[in-house]
Formats: sequence, structure tokens, C-alpha cells
Amino acid sequence: MARFHLKSALNEIFNVYPVGFIGVGLIGIMSCIALLATDRKDVPAPAKTPAEEKATFQLESGFKIQLVASEPMIQAPVVVTFDEDGRLWVVEMRGFMPTIDGDGEEKPVGRISVLEDKNGDGTMDHSTVFLDNLVMPRAIALVKGGALVAANNSLWFAQDLDGNLKAESKILIDSTYARNGLPEHTDNGLMRNSDNLYYNAKSRLRYRFTDGKWLRDSTEFRGQWGMTHDDEGRLYYNYNWSQLHGDLVPPNYLSRNKNHTPTTGIDHGFTIDRRVYPIRPNPAVNRGYIPGTLDASGRLLEFTAACSPTVLRGGVFPKEYDGNVFVCEPSGNLVKRNVVEKKGFMISARDPHPGKEFLASTDERFRPVALTVGPDGALYMADMYRGLIQHGAYVTPYLREQTLTRKLMQPVNRGRIWRIVPTHWTPTKPKKLSKASSAELVALLSHSDGWQRDMAQRLLVERNDKQSVALLTDLAQNGPNPLGRFHALWTLDGLQSTSPDLLFTLLTDQSPLISSTALRLLEPLAKKEAAARTKLHRVLLQNWEKAAPEQVLQIALSAYVLEPGAAQQLLADISERYITFPLMRDAVMSSLYNHEFIFLEALLKSSKWQNQQPDKEIFLEMLTTAIVRKRDTKEMSALLTMLNVDKASFGWQQKTLLTAMAIQGKNRKLKPIQLSEAPPLFARTDMEPLQKTRLQTLSALFEWPGHVAQASAAQQSLLNDEQQQQFALGRQHYLTTCAGCHGSDGAGLSRFGPPLIESSWVLGDEKRLALIVLHGMEGPLDVAGKLYDVPDILPIMPSHSTMDDGAIMAILMYIRNEWGNNAGPVSRGLVGKTRHTSQGRVIPWTAKELNQYMVDTKPTASGQK
Repeated sequence: MARFHLKSALNEIFNVYPVGFIGVGLIGIMSCIALLATDRKDVPAPAKTPAEEKATFQLESGFKIQLVASEPMIQAPVVVTFDEDGRLWVVEMRGFMPTIDGDGEEKPVGRISVLEDKNGDGTMDHSTVFLDNLVMPRAIALVKGGALVAANNSLWFAQDLDGNLKAESKILIDSTYARNGLPEHTDNGLMRNSDNLYYNAKSRLRYRFTDGKWLRDSTEFRGQWGMTHDDEGRLYYNYNWSQLHGDLVPPNYLSRNKNHTPTTGIDHGFTIDRRVYPIRPNPAVNRGYIPGTLDASGRLLEFTAACSPTVLRGGVFPKEYDGNVFVCEPSGNLVKRNVVEKKGFMISARDPHPGKEFLASTDERFRPVALTVGPDGALYMADMYRGLIQHGAYVTPYLREQTLTRKLMQPVNRGRIWRIVPTHWTPTKPKKLSKASSAELVALLSHSDGWQRDMAQRLLVERNDKQSVALLTDLAQNGPNPLGRFHALWTLDGLQSTSPDLLFTLLTDQSPLISSTALRLLEPLAKKEAAARTKLHRVLLQNWEKAAPEQVLQIALSAYVLEPGAAQQLLADISERYITFPLMRDAVMSSLYNHEFIFLEALLKSSKWQNQQPDKEIFLEMLTTAIVRKRDTKEMSALLTMLNVDKASFGWQQKTLLTAMAIQGKNRKLKPIQLSEAPPLFARTDMEPLQKTRLQTLSALFEWPGHVAQASAAQQSLLNDEQQQQFALGRQHYLTTCAGCHGSDGAGLSRFGPPLIESSWVLGDEKRLALIVLHGMEGPLDVAGKLYDVPDILPIMPSHSTMDDGAIMAILMYIRNEWGNNAGPVSRGLVGKTRHTSQGRVIPWTAKELNQYMVDTKPTASGQK
């Protein structure tokens, strides 16, 4: 059997993947041999009873884990949530991978069950099937009169008409809720946020119940499986390869300006830490044959199935756990804990105990796939409990063999719900909030537990009890707890009963959270009424300089509702003070839609913008790019006039504008702007060589009598239309991510980063460059014959592994073809393949290590080492 496994693993590496992707060499063979040793230790891996599985858990000190429910009461749980009376609702994806080939997944065997603990001992002892005959159900949101249910790619409202916890009818809400039927890559979540909207992962959709109807709205794309929010309504999510992402700003702000592509704020990676620490070998992971996926003992090295991030908001855990985010990793049989740290408007996360997870198991079938916090403040976990967790569409021959040979396929009719609590915790009977008065619910908005606050807000909004408005208004204005006041404001908004006078009063509140929330809620009024806009501008102008950074960020986001002149005055001041922050630059841009040219003109004339500064160059380039994308003939002609100054006056501002325009000139999908005559700028003969080249590229944006827009011969031979678009996008990402160290011109910055111009690290092997961007690098480093090391450059270039493949691909396309670099296009799929084949790399490369890695993994002519 050992020889059979080795042959299978090597055959897949050599034959399944294309030549040039993987060269195994000694590293690959040793990995396979290590895997064989793992196989011998772990064959078989029989299913355990809940009691036996419990004995396999290693849990952080001070906590205990308790069984809440198991088969046959439930099977294949993928989502768990609690209702207002403390009942546990479980989405059971019973049809998931019944066989190794997924035969029968289309059958309607899924269901939603409601579990109750009738005797109060902490264990569920009663089950009611709310809804069955479902095809692959994946999400649920409890709402008045029933539940929103996502199943078979559609969204339904399942109604419980008589309160017996059984759905009597299903109403189709959205037949196009999901675009993809594969469970790992389709819409899910249905998470209600503090703004009273329901958000989804792997989706651009959100929903709201208004005037008796469910309304669909669009939002930014987020995440893969599972979604959560913190006390202030920030959205958190993740991807199977990157454990914790989220939004630094409220939804739908940064994406408003169609002339600008934001590169910060949404889908922000809170940590680059991908390392996991299983306590058992994990041979049955999909890419276990790739060197670096498993360590020498066969244990998973980094996240490969991260899902269901959950913020702990109060509850029964010790105070230091408040705000922590827990992430499931079913492939590694563990749950990771992240400590979240906030500084101004920025957020980061870290592992408090590297080397040891919050929860891990030696049972290979322990599959934590969902987390939630209950009304008791405990952390609840859905354990799908099965051998194969990978969907059939992605099962490699290697994993197929692992699963069948080691008898991991069956049984599939298991499932457990676990509860994690402090050691001395004892269960209490939940209160029935459905029976609580409106006054009691208003009081709960200030509860120390986030679950209680969220549920009270939801119930108050659904009741639509106008008699609660006075209580809510008093709480919002005078409550001692900022979080209670925050929920009171959003509850009033949900009831459509917010008072403008209240909001204007709270604009200057000492709490940044309350002030920012009041500003958000004032936006609709300011859009409609000129008097409100005038008053809002006056208050903001008087107070922004002494406001906290997070308040200023919201002011920049909300300034779009002001009169254009007033908004630009305010935004110019904010830009000057916060120009070094990429997020603030994006926020300002979001409020300048179609007013970028006037704003640019003002900055160029301002005395504060005459001194050259890298961050000012970046912002001017962002404004210019937006103007080009707007395609207004008058504004574009004016830009050309700005550039047509005498040689002595052609300074850093003009060079910045020309660079931005030339970059867009390479995007051949932009329709040329028609001019009545040739601009004098293009007849200039006194420009420097680099500026002449940029002017030639820029001319592709225009047509006039005798001139047809076309790319230069060099451009045509190197990058096609799609690649030119990636090139232009790469410039935007480069400015945000890379220019701070390498300079906007790629020449490097003293004490930060080496030059990228004519660098063999940039122009050489594209895979090596992708490895540097993905995992980072530390000096010393030889660039064009010069050795760079501390203090010439920073000691470490950080990893950018939280960026998606498309963003990294665009950066590579850009830096390999700018500033005289002419490396040509980057191979399609390069970043994704490199990310997979370098799994397990969790520290920056040194030059020596990276070059040796390239030698070890270089394929021969036959594709083998």
C-alpha cells in the first residue's frame, strides 16, 4: 500500500499539472516519503462516538467543551443560530458528498431543525423539523414570522403561520440569490448587521425588509464562507487561504465613485498570519502532495479551509477575549483565536499563542465549519464530523485515493454541536425575549453581550412599536453606554423615526462612534434639503480638526452630500492633514465623483501643494486617473493645457499628471476622445526623453484631424488589450501598496526599498517575483550590482499574501513593464499556482533561500527533476 501511495502522489505531480508548474525534485520526493509514514500511522481513522471525540480535544486553559447535540438528532450541520427564545436552529446539509463522486447531491434531503433544551441541563433534548426537502441548504436568517433560507441557489422566506416551529409555506424572494451551485463557492451568510440589512459572503447582494417587502440591493463583494460583525458594525469575513479580512469603512461608500478604483478599506487583510498548528497529521487535505503543504510529520502548515469567522462580543468569556475573532479550519481539525487591535481607523489581528491553537483535535473527522455566540454568551460550534470535507468538484486524484484507501468516506450521517465555556460555567435557562416588553428590549440595547443587543434591536424594528421611539431617543441622547446609544440610533432608523434635531445634537458627541453614526444617518436628509446641507457643513467645518481619526474618516466619506464647493473645501483640508493614509485618500476620492477636475485645479494652485511629496504625487495621480476615466472632452483638453508649460516650469506636478494620463493611454479599451484640432503639447520637441515617450503613449487617448489613436509598436508587441487593462490597474495597486517604499517612479526610496528599474528580481523569473510579493523578503539584496541592506532599506519587505490573485497579478504586470522595464505579460494563473505550490511558507525569503528554492523546484525539459 505504501508503494501504491507513493506512485499515486508522484504520478499526479508529474502528470496532472502542466510542465513548468511544478518541479518536484528531492523536496517533493521527501515530502511524499514523509506522507507515507503519516499514512501508516493513521490507517484506519474510524468514526468516534461523541464521548470518544470529546476526549481528543485540546482546549485553551480555563475552558471546557460540552456536547450540546449530536446524531441522530442532527446530521451534517453547516450553520447554527439562536432565536429570541434561546432555541437553536441548525441548517443540515445532509446531501453534501454522499459518495466520493458526489452522487445524489441534487436530492432534496437537506433540512432545518429547531433544537430545544426543555429540562435546562444544557443539552438539547427536543427537535422540531422546521423545513425539509431542501437541496443543499447553506444559510438562514431568523425573521418575523419565519426564516430566510438559502437553498438550491435561491432565497426563500419560509413562513411559520401558527407558531408551531414548522414552515407551512415558502415564498420565493430571489431566484438568482446564488450564481454558483458549488457549496464552497456560492453565496451564503444572511447575516443581519447593525444597519438592519442582511449581508452575504461570496456575494454582492444584501437585503432589507421595508414596507412589507424584501428588497434586494447591491454591495461590495466579500468573502467565501461565513460572515460576522463587531460591536461597531464592521464586517468580517475570510477566504479559505486567508483567515481574516474585513471592512474598515461602512458598506457602499468607497465603491460610489465610478471614476476611481479604491485599493483599501474593503476586503482589508487584518493579518498575514496563515500558520496553523494541528495536533495530528492531516494527510487527507486536497493538496497534501505539494511540498510545503504539510510539515515533516504530515501536519498542515497553513490555512487551506478557513471559514466562519466569529467575533466574540461580550459573553461569559474573560474580559481579555472580548473582540477576539475565532476562525474555523476544518482541514486542520482546529479553531484559531485572533486578538484584534484597533489604532485609529486601522485594524490588525494577531495569534496570541503561536504554536498552540485555541482548540484542536486528534480526531481526523472533527470538522468545525461554523461558529456562533448564544444568548448565554457561550461559543457554539457546528462540527460536520466526516472524513471527506472537500467538495467533489475539487477532489484531486491524491485526495480521492487518501479517502478511499483509508476508508474516510463513510459514515456521512454524523454531526455534533459543541459549546465552549469557562471551566466553572453552569447553564441557565434562557429568557424568552419574544415575551419581553418594548421597554425591556430598549434596556437590552445596552446589555454587555452583543447577542442581546442585536436581538433586542431586531425585535424592536420588527415590532414597529412607535411607542418605543421616546425611550429610544432618550437612550440615544443620554445613555451611559456608547454601544447602547449606537443600537438605539440604528433601531430608530429601522423604525423610520429618527429625529434630525437629535442627529445634529449628536454630531458633536464626545464618542466617535456616536458622532460618526449620527453623520451617516443625516446623509438622506442632507441630500434632500439645502438647509440641512448648509447646517451640516457648518458643524463639520467647525469640528473636524479636533475630531478623532475615525470621525474624520466618516466626514470624508459623508462629504459627498454637501454642496460641491463646501465639500471640496473640507476635503482639501482633510487631504492635507491625512495625505499619508491610503484609506483616507480613497475616502476623499469617494466623495468627489465627477468633481475631480475642479478639485485637482484647486490643489495645484494651493500653496500647501507646491512642495513635492510622494503621497501628494500619488493623490494627484489618483485624481488625474479619475478625470481620464470620466472622458469629458473639456476637462481632458484642460489637462493637456496644464501640461503645455515651458520646460523650466515643467515640475513634479506636471510630471505626475503626465504619468497618470500616459498609464491610461495604454488602456486601449478606452474610447478615444475626439478633438477638433491638434493640441500644441504634442508638437513639442523640447521635452526630456522619458516625457517624450509618455506623450507618445498619451496621444493614444485622443484623435484629431490627421491623427488616429493607436498604441506604439512596442506596446502592441508586448501587452494585449486585456493585459494593458491589468497594467493600468496594477498602477493603482502599486501606488497604494508599493510606492511608499519603492517610490512612485520605481526608483526606490532611501531607507525604505530598493529600485525596481532594471532589477533582475523584477525582470527575471516571474514565479520568483510572485514568491517575493506573496511571502516577503529580507536583506541583504543585490540589485544591479549594488548591495542593499539596513540602513539603506527596511530590514523586511512584508508579505502581501492577503491580496487576491488578481491584484498581485496586476502589480506584477505593471512593474515588469514600466519605467523602461519590458519583460512582457505575466502568465495567466501564475499567482494562484505559485500561492498553492508555496504553501507552508510563513516567513519572508532571504535571497539565498529563494534562489535555492528556485533551483530545487526548477523542472527539466521533461517537467521532472
